[in-house]
Amino acid sequence: MRDDESVEAQPPKPILRVVKGDLTPEELAALVAVIAARNAAAAHAAARVAERPRSEWGHPARLVRKPHRVGPDQWRRSAWG
Repeated sequence: MRDDESVEAQPPKPILRVVKGDLTPEELAALVAVIAARNAAAAHAAARVAERPRSEWGHPARLVRKPHRVGPDQWRRSAWG
């Protein structure tokens, strides 16, 4: 027997397992539907966050000031970067 055949013969591991209680097929179907809907909503929200452009307002580079230049009238411009 080859290794490939032994892997294919094993049943897949269950994703969801009811540990306590005796569910009817309808209750189990409802539970699976709720979990699937919640996972789909979370994936959709993550995709929406990923596609939004990043705001530069809070970027850490804004905290770094430019060096002051020496010259006439530069003291006025030093506060405005």
